[in-house]
Amino acid sequence: MISEKQFQEELDIIITNAVREDVGDGDHSSLACIPADATGKAKLLVKDDGILAGVAFAKQVFAYVDPNLTLEVFIEDGTPVKYGDIAFHVSGSSQSILKAERLVLNAMQRMSAIATKTNSYVKILEGTDTKILDTRKTTPGIRAIEKWAVKIGGGENHRFALYDMVMLKDNHIDFAGGITPAIQKTLDYLKENNLDLKIIVEARSLDEVREIMKNEGVYRILLDNFDYDQTREAVALIGDSCLTESSGGINESNMRGYAECGVNYISSGAITHSIYNMDLSLKAL
Repeated sequence: MISEKQFQEELDIIITNAVREDVGDGDHSSLACIPADATGKAKLLVKDDGILAGVAFAKQVFAYVDPNLTLEVFIEDGTPVKYGDIAFHVSGSSQSILKAERLVLNAMQRMSAIATKTNSYVKILEGTDTKILDTRKTTPGIRAIEKWAVKIGGGENHRFALYDMVMLKDNHIDFAGGITPAIQKTLDYLKENNLDLKIIVEARSLDEVREIMKNEGVYRILLDNFDYDQTREAVALIGDSCLTESSGGINESNMRGYAECGVNYISSGAITHSIYNMDLSLKAL
């Protein structure tokens, strides 16, 4: 996984680019009618039920737009919220509050929705040892805040990108000439380039699971589109030799069943690509 420093650099890029995109050469609506020395206060109003996420990110946005803005936080990230709750007050330059408003809302609405959906999956798996993983099925350009939201919701992050973990999926295996050649070439590549990266290999059948297990150096086996019986058999075959992950066709109705098969992880693209934003508003006081 990437370091905290790398993650913060991603957040900085998101904020810089989002402000550039939204503000351009100036917030002319505010500049036209709000005096430069005017000050004010606004509240973040929750208009939906779920898990709040993005408060810490909002702090960074406000600080980037105007370091003199002050935040009084009432509800922290990861807290269940309901309609009518007030997450925080922000006070300072009225122009600065208005400049930051849309980015804060866009980010918090999406992050809260992701955290809420992730948390609903986590609750389904309560009492099992299986954890929910996100994927790279994220919105281009804002992956860092979406994966942050997954963590806030109680899930775990998969690899961040293509550079922090090796994942040999069906196309890699087919292009490489099979499972064993793909794994051996990967081990050679990592050694030659002095890279310490974990290796995940996808299996499409029990026979492929057996072949993967003949190779050393595999951190986790991804059981793709296995049914319950196949998953149980695969978990028994793998034992403690490496970790297991289920994916493909898994949703709220069947994920508990997969967890009860004994897999360590269930990965879900839905927690980032199939969500509806939580309704939040920033209202002047």
